[in-house]
Amino acid sequence: MKRPWKIMTGLILVIGIGGILVVVSGVIPVKASSGHWEITRWFLNFTKERSVATHSTGIKVPDLDDQALIVKGAGHYEAGCRMCHGKPDGMRPRMVSLMTPQPPNLKTIVPEREPQELFYVVKHGIKMTGMPAWPEFKRDDEIWPVVAFLLKYPELDFNEYDELVWGKHQKQSGQSIDSAEGTPLPVPHLVIEVCAGCHGVDGQGRGLGVFPRLAGQNEAYLLVSLEAYHQDKRMSGTMEELASRMHQQEIQEVSRYYSRLKPILSNESQGRDKTNNRGAQEEDASYERGAQIAAEGIAGQDVPACADCHPATRKPFKNAYPALMGQYQDYLELQIRLFQNRGRGGSQSANLMHAAVDGLKPDQIRDVCFYYSELPER
Repeated sequence: MKRPWKIMTGLILVIGIGGILVVVSGVIPVKASSGHWEITRWFLNFTKERSVATHSTGIKVPDLDDQALIVKGAGHYEAGCRMCHGKPDGMRPRMVSLMTPQPPNLKTIVPEREPQELFYVVKHGIKMTGMPAWPEFKRDDEIWPVVAFLLKYPELDFNEYDELVWGKHQKQSGQSIDSAEGTPLPVPHLVIEVCAGCHGVDGQGRGLGVFPRLAGQNEAYLLVSLEAYHQDKRMSGTMEELASRMHQQEIQEVSRYYSRLKPILSNESQGRDKTNNRGAQEEDASYERGAQIAAEGIAGQDVPACADCHPATRKPFKNAYPALMGQYQDYLELQIRLFQNRGRGGSQSANLMHAAVDGLKPDQIRDVCFYYSELPER
């Protein structure tokens, strides 16, 4: 009975030594140009699919039908995904076709995947495929919009894709726009090619509440914010990627441009935020509560007055703090939650916000953000 075991042990030893010699010899090709054997491709794909299905089990899926989320996801896709996965016209860079494995055709693969599986892949990436993990693990609020967009992607044509990414903005060089002083202001090339998709050439954030208004913002604040993104000190898988490509002169140029624009272009300052179902009386009460928090803080909860750093008037800026007047309520609420969860980061002054907002309750966050979003209309 011992002999068969000896033979088996010997075979295993020989195979093991042989495998080591083959690997050490370097005869196994790793060149992408040769592709995978069919059995290798099948095995890797099967392993990948089973792993994603297993590890994505239990992930809770939020409402992904919100058009604002889809547009937000489209912005990141254009900046970070299109290079490999292409646009709905089917055209991809020639270099992508030489990758092993090639990035999948999203029009065919997305309908075969559950939203939680897409979320898992976007967040964690896939080993040995070139699919990277999301740069900031604390920003699930950025990943779900990408999933929302991917679910929409298979039914898009070229023009619909561009409409989601750029809105009404047309990428035309030589554009100019009136500044806050009424004088023509040339639009920087980087704004046209990159920033306008989310923030608009006019700096109004496309009226959705998911992108902040930049028009008339404090130039010093815009400058330190872009530098924080550039240095990976402010957490955003989208903005870190874009800011990392900018050199100091471009950061200064973009910051100066948006700071010189008119803060608000119409009385409909809130766009998406106006769609809430609250009545006028309830909104008035919310506004008053928010005004009190901004002016006085909440002593019993160790919440200081917001207006000490973020005044309710457009006074000349004396620091690098952001102006909050007329900003989208949805965006302001998100920033406070990120500060509370330590998922935002920022310049050296960002830590001051932790103590300032930690004591705020959800309804108080809503009220004070609604107050600032309504200024200067009331």
